[in-house]
Amino acid sequence: MRTLCSSTLIGEFFIIGFAGLVAMKDPDLSTSTVWLVSGVAMALCLLLCGMVTRPGGVVLGWVLQVALIASGVFVPIMYFMGVVFAALWWASVHFGRKVDEARARFAAQAESAPSTPDAV
Repeated sequence: MRTLCSSTLIGEFFIIGFAGLVAMKDPDLSTSTVWLVSGVAMALCLLLCGMVTRPGGVVLGWVLQVALIASGVFVPIMYFMGVVFAALWWASVHFGRKVDEARARFAAQAESAPSTPDAV
């Protein structure tokens, strides 16, 4: 799960950075505010890469997805990008857990299988 979720978060890191560049063009938003919010969100993406498998990591990822969708208020394309990344986040969590379960079953089978001597 960690690999899939981290890949999604790294993609979001770049999307948030690009959205910050677009938001800078809005005359109603100050540059410092845009980069403070974008910087915090980008840092959260990087921190979540290491926290995905810890308790609360997936929940924080969902909070980030909601915030990404909500950022569409300032950059309208982010409504679409937020939904796309929320779908990717769901898929990463869902299929990542399935992969982890399959790996655990395979490891358990490998440990319980009797070892046979090598034929010479």
